[in-house]
Amino acid sequence: MTIRVLIADDQGMVRTGFTVFLSSQPDIEVVGEAANGREAVARVAELRPDVVLMDVRMPVMDGLAATREITKSADPPPKILILTTFDLDDYVYEALRAGASGFLLKDASAQQLAEAVRVVAAGEALLAPSVTRRLIAEFARIGPSRPRARLDDITERETEVLALVARGRSNQEIAEELVLSEQTVKTHVSRILAKLNLRDRAQAIVHAYETGLVRPGE
Repeated sequence: MTIRVLIADDQGMVRTGFTVFLSSQPDIEVVGEAANGREAVARVAELRPDVVLMDVRMPVMDGLAATREITKSADPPPKILILTTFDLDDYVYEALRAGASGFLLKDASAQQLAEAVRVVAAGEALLAPSVTRRLIAEFARIGPSRPRARLDDITERETEVLALVARGRSNQEIAEELVLSEQTVKTHVSRILAKLNLRDRAQAIVHAYETGLVRPGE
């Protein structure tokens, strides 16, 4: 199945470069571009892409505000992959809260870009190591914003799976650690998202830390 992508960045050369490379991939189609956040919101409503590559700093409306609006208004909302640089890591927490599914550093290779699009399109969370460290530090600073998660909301096994998702484990790694098949892990993750009314793994990570189910350093 072809992944439909919208590129939102205020730099024309960046949009062109991303478009040229992604359009060369057999499973990816760039369906449109946007030069600011407000335009991105309009283009999502018009084109209904599967994935949006969203720059943070843009005129008229920034990437965070655009992400919030898109995830609230689009049905179903596309996966949003935030384009960031090391000096923009302060935006990580708010971007996840806004509904972003992952982050890609702007100095990533062209192949990493294509793979990132595939990862978030498949419902996985994508967090670069430097971004993950910044995110965990932010959770450690603010502490849980809600009481520790009630274990009767999800099963004991689902709780174990959620904790490992929050620690950045892939389905394969979770399967190996819990001695399960990878398909069983996928089923558990799907049930967790449904029971907790979460959109994807990125939201599951936020939920696990915010409820205190997982704490930084554990």
